Amino acid sequence: MKTELGNETRCLQNPIIKNMAQEHTRPCVGTCHANEILQSLNASRQSGVFTDVTLLVEGQTFPCHKVILSSKSSYFRAMFSNSLKETNLNVVDLHELSASSISLVLDFMYEGKPQLQEDNVQDILQASDLLNIFSLRNACVNFIDGQLDPSNCVGIMKFADMFSIPSLSEKSKKLMLESFAEVSCHEEFLELSKEELIECFRNSDLVVDKEEVVFEAVMRWVKGNKGMERKDLRDILEHVRLPLLDPVYFLEKVEMNNSIQDCPECFPLLHEARMYHILGNRLNSRRVRPRRFMDLSEVIIIIGGYDGKGVLKLPYIDSYDPKGGQWTAISAVPGYTKSEPAVCTLKDNIYMSGGHINSHHVWMLNVHVNNWVMIGLLNTGRWRHGMVTLKGQIYCVGGFDGLKRLSMVERYNAFTNAWSPVAPMLEAVSSAAAVSYMDKIYVIGGAVDDYRSTDKVQCYDPEENSWMYLSPAPFCKDRISAVELDGTIYIVGGLMSTVFSYSPITDTWCKAATLPGPLESCGVTVCGGKIYIMGGRDGSGRGTDKSLVFDPTTKEVCEERSLLRCTSHHGCVTVLQRLRR
Repeated sequence: MKTELGNETRCLQNPIIKNMAQEHTRPCVGTCHANEILQSLNASRQSGVFTDVTLLVEGQTFPCHKVILSSKSSYFRAMFSNSLKETNLNVVDLHELSASSISLVLDFMYEGKPQLQEDNVQDILQASDLLNIFSLRNACVNFIDGQLDPSNCVGIMKFADMFSIPSLSEKSKKLMLESFAEVSCHEEFLELSKEELIECFRNSDLVVDKEEVVFEAVMRWVKGNKGMERKDLRDILEHVRLPLLDPVYFLEKVEMNNSIQDCPECFPLLHEARMYHILGNRLNSRRVRPRRFMDLSEVIIIIGGYDGKGVLKLPYIDSYDPKGGQWTAISAVPGYTKSEPAVCTLKDNIYMSGGHINSHHVWMLNVHVNNWVMIGLLNTGRWRHGMVTLKGQIYCVGGFDGLKRLSMVERYNAFTNAWSPVAPMLEAVSSAAAVSYMDKIYVIGGAVDDYRSTDKVQCYDPEENSWMYLSPAPFCKDRISAVELDGTIYIVGGLMSTVFSYSPITDTWCKAATLPGPLESCGVTVCGGKIYIMGGRDGSGRGTDKSLVFDPTTKEVCEERSLLRCTSHHGCVTVLQRLRR
C-alpha cells in the first residue's frame, strides 16, 4: 500500500503528467467553450435533434436552429424577431436559392469556414447576398477578386454590377481596359452590350498601342452578335478612330469589309478617314486624336515671335508635349527671325509664310525629320496674313504689304508647287482670324487701316469661288486668332478677356469663357480636345510666357506649364508625332 501511494505521488510530481492532469481537469472557457457549443449544435443540426426550424430548398429539408441563423443573417433575424408569419413557422420555404448553395452556407454559419471553389463561389455569393450574411459575402468577393484575369474579367464585371459590388466591378473594368488586346480575344468579350463596348472605347484609360487593335475587336464583336442592326454598327464604329489606322490597312481591312459596305450609315465615317489619309485635312474631331497610350502623340509647336519687351525677334522653334509636360527645342527658323508669321499644317507638315513685310517666301517643316524646305513663292508679298488648309490645299488670305491691307487670296497646290489667285475677299484686312471648317474658310475681324478694325465675318466657298458676309462678330478687333473644335469656332485675342464662340451651322455668336486677363497676338491651337492659349501680349504691352487651357466641355480655364520664354506674335500649331521607344 505504501509503495503504491509512493508511486502515485511520484507520477503526480512528473511535470508532463502533471500538466496533462491539469488540462484534463481545467474548465473549458472563452473560445474553446464557444467552439464546443457550436460543434454540439452542428452535430445536433446534422442529426436533426433539438432543432427548431427547417429550411426547405428545392424540395430538400435542412433542420437548423433559429438562434444560429439569426446570429449570422440579418435576413433571418428580421424574419424570426418581427411579427411575420414565418416567426412561428417550423418550416421556411426559400426560393431563388439552390440546395447545394444553402448547404454550404449553413456549413459556414455553424463552422465559420467558407468552402469556396471556382464552381460554387458565385452561387454562395448570391445566397449570402440574399440572406444578408455579410462576412460570407465579403469572403466570396475576395475569392473572386483573386481569380480575376483577362479571360474572365468581363463576366466578373457583369456579375459585380448585378450584385452591386463597386470595388470588384471597377477592378474588372480596369483590367479590361489595361489588357484590352487580350480580353477582346476571349469568348466573354462577345457578351458585352453595345453600350458597354462604346463606353470602353470612350474611356481615356483604354490601353492600345495602335487603333488596329480596336477595329479588329469591333469586327470580332460584330461577327459574334449577328442579330445586331445596321445602326448598331454605325454607333460603334463612330468611336473607332479610323483616320489613325494605317492607310494600307484602312484600304484593305476597312474599305473592303462586307459588313461595313452593307451599312450606308457608316459611309460618312469612311469619307472622313479618306479625306484625312488623302488630303491630310487636320480635323479637330475626336477620331483624329491619339488615344492616351498609343505610340502617337499630339504636340504643340511654337514658331518665332517677339520677346517679352516686343523688341527682339525670336529665332526659336519649341515643341510641347502636354502628356509629359515637356518642352523640346527643334530646328531653328530658317533664313531669318520672324514675327507674326502665318502658319498651318497639312499632312502633319508645318507650312510657314510671312514673318516680315512684303515676304514672298514659304517654308515647309517636315516634323518627323526636323528639316525645313522652301516651297513655291507667293505671287504677292504679304505679312500679318492668315493661312489655312482646306481640301488638301493651302490658302493665304489678306495681310499687309507695307503700304496697304490686302484682299487678295492665293491657293497652293502641292502637286505643282505653285500658288494661284482665287476670288479676293470682300474687304481687305490684316491681323484677322482665319480658320477653315466644313469645306469653307472663315475670316473674322482684322485691321482695315492703321486705326480701325472691323467686326465683319467673311466666308469663302471654294466650290463657288466666292465670298459672302455672315453675322458680324460682337467685337471690332485685330491681332486675334481662331480655332475650330467639334463644329464650333473659338476666337481669342484683340486684348479681350473673353473667349467668343461662333457656330457656322446657326450663324450665331456667344461668350464661351473668361480669361484671367486681356491678351492679344497669342498662339491658339487645339490639342487633346482642348484649346491651348500660348503666350501673347497683355494689357500693359508686355509679352507673357503663360499658357492657358480652355476645356469647352467644362467651360473651365486653367494654367498649363509655362512657355520657355515670354513670346508674342508667334506661330502656333498642333501636329502628330510618333513616340520614340
